[in-house]
Amino acid sequence: MQLLVAYQLDPAGYNMASYIMQDMKTQGDIYHGKNFDLVVISTPSISADWIEEKYQYDSYVFLSKHASESGDLALTCHSTGNFSEAQFGGFSRQIAVPHPHLQKSYMKHLWTKRSDFSKFEITIEATHHGPTALTKPTLFIEIGTTQKEWDDKKLCENVAKIVVEEICKEPEKHKVAICFGGTHYPKKFTKELIEGEFALGTVVPKHALDHLDNILFSHMLDRNKEAKYALVDWSSLGKNKQKVVTLIQNTDLEMIKV
Repeated sequence: MQLLVAYQLDPAGYNMASYIMQDMKTQGDIYHGKNFDLVVISTPSISADWIEEKYQYDSYVFLSKHASESGDLALTCHSTGNFSEAQFGGFSRQIAVPHPHLQKSYMKHLWTKRSDFSKFEITIEATHHGPTALTKPTLFIEIGTTQKEWDDKKLCENVAKIVVEEICKEPEKHKVAICFGGTHYPKKFTKELIEGEFALGTVVPKHALDHLDNILFSHMLDRNKEAKYALVDWSSLGKNKQKVVTLIQNTDLEMIKV
């Protein structure tokens, strides 16, 4: 069973959770459903590396706000992990176990409803922030990008409906790929997720490739046990192109240039 998690002081996450919990039964601090449970926590989601010790589930899906300096409106979804120092939760140089099949089904469903979210960019983000220590699949589903959107209960309800629908069904299995290159909002990988055949595990953006070495790469493979492919944004690898190619060639991953 999966656990939905929201931080009580996160307005978007809490609004999504409030809608979802309406028809759920409570036992202590847990809201129980037929296909998933839900908890509202008192500390920030990005620092919830402790949550697995208290709540044992098959996976953890965090409902959250999304913020960006640009202020561009976006509905986002991403796996978690830190390629260097842990500045926003989790641990340094630690990658969480991704949740590729749910991420793909959620993003594809969101895309089919894009006319309902016409003001928003629908995009994944590269892997970033915590929690990173959980041993089960972890996914962040976010609504951005300002207080106005976070407080919009109808918007949060519409996103929450899609989350519930997808989390209640067995997601279709796809080929899984680790991704290398691109920006924080990787257009090529988002397009692949929505239109292509691959589900995505960890996404390492161009700006994080400097930190990639044998130790981190090996750890990433261990966290992405389903991955049999490496999708490479070939034009955006910069000075790290040969390093990335060499690391991939020393594994059983099949490299595909996009």
